[in-house]
Amino acid sequence: MQRPNEPSSAAWDCMLPGPPSKSNCGSADLSSAGLLAYAAGSSVAIVDTHSMQLVSTLPLPPPPSSAASPFITAVKWSPFPLPHHLIESETSSPQLQLAVGDRHGRISLLDFRSRAPILFFETNYPNLSKLGVQDLCWIQTRLDSWSLAAISGPSLLSIYNTATGHCFFKYDASPEYFSCLRRDPFDSRHFCALGLKGFLLSMKLLGDDSENDVVLRDLQIRTDSSELQRLEKDSPINNGAPASAVFQNYVVKFAFSPHWKHVILVGFPRELVLFDLQYGSVLFSTTFPRGCGKFLEVLPDVNMEVFYCAHLDGKITTWRRKEGEQMHIMCSVEELMPSIGTTVPSPLVLAVAVSQSDHTLQDICRLCPDADSFDIDFNNPFDSYDESHIFSKTRLISISDDGKVWKWLLTAEGSRDGRKHTENAKRVSEVREVPVPEVESHSEVFSTNERSMDKVVQLDDTNRRGGCKSGPSIVSDEVSFKMNLVGQLHLLSSAISMLAVPSPSLTATLARGGNSPAVAVPLVALGTQSGTIDVIDVSANAVATSFSVHSSVVRGLRWLGNSRLVSFSYTQGNEKTGGYVNRLVVTCLRSGLSRTFRVLQKPERAPIRALRASSSGRYLLILFRDAPVEVWAMTKTPLMLRSLALPFTVLEWTLPTVPKTAQKPSRTSSFLSKDQGGSPPPGTTSPKDGADGAQDEFSESFAFALVNGALGVFEVQGRRIRDFRPKWPSSSFVSSDGLVTAMAYRLPHVVMGDRSGNIRWWDVTTGQSSSFNTHRDGIRRIKFSPVVPGDRSRGRIAVLFYDNTFSVFDLDSPDPLANSLLQPQFPGTLVLELDWLPLRTEKDDPLVLCIAGADSSFRLVELTIDQKIGGLAPQARPTKERFRPVPLPSPVLLPTPHALALRMILQLGAKPSWFDAFSTAMNEAYSHVPGTPSAGDLRGYMIDSPRVGDSAVPEMLLKVLEPYRREGCLLDDERVRLYAKVVKRGSVLRLAFASAIFGESMEALFWLQLPRALNHLMNKLVNKSPQKGPHRAQTPEMDEASMLSRISSKGKSVHGSGNVLVNGQLKLMAFEQQELWEQANERITWHEKLEGEEAIQNRVHELVSVGNLEAAVSLLLSTSPESSYFYANALRAVALSSAVSTSLLELAVKVVAANMVRNDRSMSGTHLLCAVGRYQEACSQLQDAGCWTDAATLAATHLKGSDYARVLQRWADHVLHVEHNIWRALILYVAAGALQEALAALRQAQLPDTAAMFVHVCREIHAEFLSHLDSDEEATSLKDKVSNLPGLNPESPDVVAVGEYFGQYQRKLVHLCMDSQPYTD
Repeated sequence: MQRPNEPSSAAWDCMLPGPPSKSNCGSADLSSAGLLAYAAGSSVAIVDTHSMQLVSTLPLPPPPSSAASPFITAVKWSPFPLPHHLIESETSSPQLQLAVGDRHGRISLLDFRSRAPILFFETNYPNLSKLGVQDLCWIQTRLDSWSLAAISGPSLLSIYNTATGHCFFKYDASPEYFSCLRRDPFDSRHFCALGLKGFLLSMKLLGDDSENDVVLRDLQIRTDSSELQRLEKDSPINNGAPASAVFQNYVVKFAFSPHWKHVILVGFPRELVLFDLQYGSVLFSTTFPRGCGKFLEVLPDVNMEVFYCAHLDGKITTWRRKEGEQMHIMCSVEELMPSIGTTVPSPLVLAVAVSQSDHTLQDICRLCPDADSFDIDFNNPFDSYDESHIFSKTRLISISDDGKVWKWLLTAEGSRDGRKHTENAKRVSEVREVPVPEVESHSEVFSTNERSMDKVVQLDDTNRRGGCKSGPSIVSDEVSFKMNLVGQLHLLSSAISMLAVPSPSLTATLARGGNSPAVAVPLVALGTQSGTIDVIDVSANAVATSFSVHSSVVRGLRWLGNSRLVSFSYTQGNEKTGGYVNRLVVTCLRSGLSRTFRVLQKPERAPIRALRASSSGRYLLILFRDAPVEVWAMTKTPLMLRSLALPFTVLEWTLPTVPKTAQKPSRTSSFLSKDQGGSPPPGTTSPKDGADGAQDEFSESFAFALVNGALGVFEVQGRRIRDFRPKWPSSSFVSSDGLVTAMAYRLPHVVMGDRSGNIRWWDVTTGQSSSFNTHRDGIRRIKFSPVVPGDRSRGRIAVLFYDNTFSVFDLDSPDPLANSLLQPQFPGTLVLELDWLPLRTEKDDPLVLCIAGADSSFRLVELTIDQKIGGLAPQARPTKERFRPVPLPSPVLLPTPHALALRMILQLGAKPSWFDAFSTAMNEAYSHVPGTPSAGDLRGYMIDSPRVGDSAVPEMLLKVLEPYRREGCLLDDERVRLYAKVVKRGSVLRLAFASAIFGESMEALFWLQLPRALNHLMNKLVNKSPQKGPHRAQTPEMDEASMLSRISSKGKSVHGSGNVLVNGQLKLMAFEQQELWEQANERITWHEKLEGEEAIQNRVHELVSVGNLEAAVSLLLSTSPESSYFYANALRAVALSSAVSTSLLELAVKVVAANMVRNDRSMSGTHLLCAVGRYQEACSQLQDAGCWTDAATLAATHLKGSDYARVLQRWADHVLHVEHNIWRALILYVAAGALQEALAALRQAQLPDTAAMFVHVCREIHAEFLSHLDSDEEATSLKDKVSNLPGLNPESPDVVAVGEYFGQYQRKLVHLCMDSQPYTD
C-alpha cells in the first residue's frame, strides 16, 4: 500500500457533524444569502435555510502538535460580495469563505470550494499560551479590503490584515472580560467590543497597516456585576479560556440598531439597556420580567422597530419601541423549545439568528401594486389568516444541543379594524405627499404606499397629522406577534458511542420471515450517549430516522439482517440491591417499534459487555463481564439457546462470503473445503428447494479466543451448538505476551490482534499462519473489507488501535506492514469506531470506511485500489451521488461564472415559465403553459424589454444554466413566485431582486432608492422643487414674562411628518430634506432627560441643526455660571436669540453675565454662522469636523437647490472614499446631480455590468419622467431643457465606453461559463 502525502479533501465531503455543545460557545453566523454556518465540535456545518438541508461539513484540520482538532468557538462569513471581475485562473470564491477561531487560539480562513483552510493568521500570543477565540468580526478598510477583529482569551482584542494574516493591532483590557464584537451597519469601518462588566470599546479603522490606523474610544455602561464577582471567586484560575467558556451562564451581548445611528441594544443577564454611543449615555434600561430566564442573545428586526431577546431557558421575548421616545415594551413571550416532543430535561438553545435575506425581498414585494404585500409564502404552513393583516414576516433560526436546527416564522399581525385604520392613515399620508412621477408604474407606490411596518412604528404620528385621535396603544392593542415552527433539520442528536453497519449474508431473510435474501442497504446505525439510535442514509448524507430507545448510553448496537437493530444499555442498581439492570431492545426500522427482551425482575451481578449478531441476523451472542456468554435465536420472540461458561476474550461471527457464479452451496463443512474463493462458511447454507425456512436448515459459526490464548470455532445449527476442529496452526502461533483483544473471521482467515500491537492470522483450511507487529498501541477492532466476485485480494483489513488511530493492511501482500495505508490523522479526528460500508457490487468500486469520530461526527473515508502498486490510496472523487428530498436552491453556491450568468438572466428578465416549465415539482402544472418555447429554442424565455449589451448572450447563458434549471437548483418556488410578480415591473425591481438573491442587500437598497433619487434630481432641474425642509417660522414679539415662561417649559420638539423610509434599512439611503429633518427631530426627544455638560452641548447642536433656535437658546441660558461652558453658551445664546426675535435677544442679554473664558468646542463657530444666516459655510465647517450627518441635516433645514446639492456631493465623496460604501455614495451622487461621478465610481470599482445597468435604468426613469409632464408649451420647454441627463449623454465618451466594455464582459462571461464544470452536490 502507499502512503499519501496528504488526505484528499473531496473524500471528506460525506460527513455528518456531531451536535454542537456549550464548548462551541454558541458560535453561528447566518449569511445574507441564507446560508447558516455553525460550529459543531471541531467542524463547521453549513445549512441552507431555505430548504433546511445540510449543504456540507467543513472539518478543521488538527494542529501539528495534536492528533485531534480543538473545538471551534467562533465562525463568521466573509462580507465579500459575488466578484464581478472575470479571472480565468481564480479558483476560490471570496463570498464563500469563513473566518474560524478555535479553542487553541488558531484563527483561519476556510474556503467552501476547497473545504480546507487557505490562510492561518499570525496568532503569536504571549507566553505561548493558548488563548481561545471568543468572537470574530469583519471590518472594512477599503472598498475591496476587509480586516478581521478577534477576541482571544478573556481580554485580548487583535486586528488582522486578511491578505497577509499579520496582526497590526492589539489591545489588552485586563481585568475586563470581553464578550462580543459587532460591526456598525451605518459605517462598516466602525465596530464595538463589549465586556461582561459593561466596558465598551468603540473603534474605527482608517487602514490596515499599523496601530496608527485605529481610532479608539472607551465607554462604560453601568450595570450590576455583583453576580459576576461571585462567579470570579468560584471559578478556577483562567488558563486562556474565553469568557463564554469560563462563565457559560453569564452572557452579555449587544447589537447595533439598524434604524438609528449610534444606538446599540445591550443585553446583560438580567437587564436590557439602550445606549447612545454619541452621547455616551443610557437612553433606556429595564430588568427582564419574572418568568424570563437569563439573557442569551439580542436580535434587532430590520423590518420594524422591534427586537427579540433570546433567553437561556429557551424563551424568546419581543420588544417594541414606544412612539416618540426610546422606551421599549415587551409584547410577547414564546418558546424556542416546544414542550411536546422533546426530551426531559429539554435540550439547550445554544444560538439564535435572524434571517436578513428576506427583508429586502419583502421591500421588493411591497412595490408590486397588484399584489398583496405578503402574498409570498415564507415557508409557512399556517398561512391562512382570514381575520388578520400581516405587517411583517421574519424568519428566525435557532440551534439546540440535540443536533436540531429550527426555523421559526415570526409575524406581526393586526385585526381588520387595524387594517382599515392603517389604510386611512395611509390615505392621509398620500394627501400630504408631493406627487412623484411614476417609474415603470411603480415608483409612486414606493413613496406613498408604505404598508406594513411604517404604520406599526409611525401609526401614532401619522394619525395625529390626519386629525384622528390615536395613541401609543394602537400598536400594543391591535398588533400581535406570533411565532410558528416552519422547518427543522435533524442531525446527529448526541455524542456517538457505537457504530453498526448491516452486512447480511446471502441467507439473511426479510424481517417478517420468508426465504427472500436480504440486500445490503445504504444505512448506518449510530448509538449515542443520550440513548437514541440515529439511522444514517449515506446516499443522502442525512439522518433517515431516529429512535429514542434507551434512557442512558447505548453501549452496544448490531444489525439483525437489514431491517432490525438490537441494542443494549445498562444502569447500576440502587445502594440496597446493587448489581446492574441490563436493557436489551430489538428495534424494527420498518414499523418503528422497539421491544425489550430478556427482561429480569432483579438486577444482575454482571453488566453486558458486548453484542455479536450473526450475518443472517438469526443468532445473537450476549457477552457479559465475568459471566457466561448467552446464545440467543432472534426469532419474532427471541429465545435463549444455551449458555457458554468459558473465559472468552473476543467472539466474532463469520462474515458472508461470495460464492462463485452458478455454484450451489454445499452443507459440507467449509473447514474441509480446499476452495478458498467460493465456499460459504460453516453452515451458512441455503434451505432446500421448497423448504419453509425452518431454523434447522441453517447453521452459522463464530470464532473465539480464550484468556489463555486458546482459539476455537463453534457452529450454531438450530438449537444445537457444536465444536468444529479446523486445521490448527503450529504451536508457536499462540503468543503469551498479550491477550487477544480483537478478532475478525471470514473464511479462510481468522485474524487476531492483541494489546501489544501484534496482528496474527490463520488459515483454517490449511493451518498456515503468519504474524507481524504494527509497532503501535494495542488493537481494539479488526474489520474485513467487503469482497465481490473478481476481487484480487480478500485479505484487506482495517485496524483500529487503542490510541484512536487506524490503519489499513492487505494480508495477501508479501509485506503487509510495508504497503499499509498508515493514516493516523487521516480523517482529522480521533476515531472511536469504524467499519466498512458493505455497498460494493463491482470490483472497481472503491472501498468506503465509516468512521465515528471523537468529535461526535460521522464521516465516510473513500479508498480506491491501486492495481499498479497493489495498495490503497484516498479517492479524490465523491463517493456517491447525493440524493436530496428536495433540490438545493442556493444560487450563491454555483461556480462564480454560472452565478454571474444567473444574475444577468434575472436582471435582463426571464419568463417565469423558464424556471418551472420542466421541473419535477411543477411539471404537470406548467406543461401546457401558453407560449412556452420548445426545449431547443431558449430565446423565447426572455421577456421583451430593451436589450442591454449583446443580444445573443442571454440565449447562451440560458443554455449554460440548463442543467441547474432541470434539477430545480436555481430558485425555490417561493422566490420564483416573487420573481414572476416583479419581472415585468421594470428594470429597477429586477436588478434589486437579483442583488437580494445573492445576499447583496446594500446594492438592492441602492436600486430601490435610485428612482426616488433621480426624480429628486429631475424635479430640481425643471424647477419643480420637492417638498422643502421645515424652516422655522418667525416668532412674533411677546413680553418678557411670557418669554420666560416659554423658556422654562422647554416644550418638546414637534414630530416629523410621515417618514417613507421607516421601513427596513432604507434609512441607510436617506437623502431627501424631509427625511433627514424628521430623523434628526425624532432623536431630539430621546435626549431631553440626559444631564451633564457634554449632553447639553450635543442637544444644542441637534436643536440648531433642525432650526429650533428658540429651544436652543433656552437650553444655553440654563447653563450654570460655574460651568466651563458658560461663556461659550452665553455668547451663542445672544447670537442665536438675535436671529429669533428682538424680545428674546433682550432677554438673553439680561440673563448673560460672563465671568470667565474657558476652552470652547469646535462646533460653537457653526452655531454663530447659523445665527447670521451663513448656512453654507456652517455646513462646510461641520463636514471638516467629520459631522457629516449633522451637516446634511443642517443643509436639509436651510439650503436648497445647488447649495444643497454641493453638500450632498461632498458627503458622497466622503462616503465613497473614506467609509467605502459605494451604494450609499451612488444615491447621494444621483440626488446631487453628479451622475458622471456616480458612473466613474462604478467603473473604478470594476463593476462593468452594474455600470451598464445603471445607465440603462437612469434612461428608463428619465423617459418615464418626461412622459408624465404636461403637453403645454411650458412643459415642452422643460422637456427641451432636460432632454438628456447631465453626465449621461448618449454621445458621451464615458457612456459609450461603458456600453462597449459591457459587451466584451458578456462575451467573456459566456466563454468562462462554457469552460466551467457545473456544481455537483
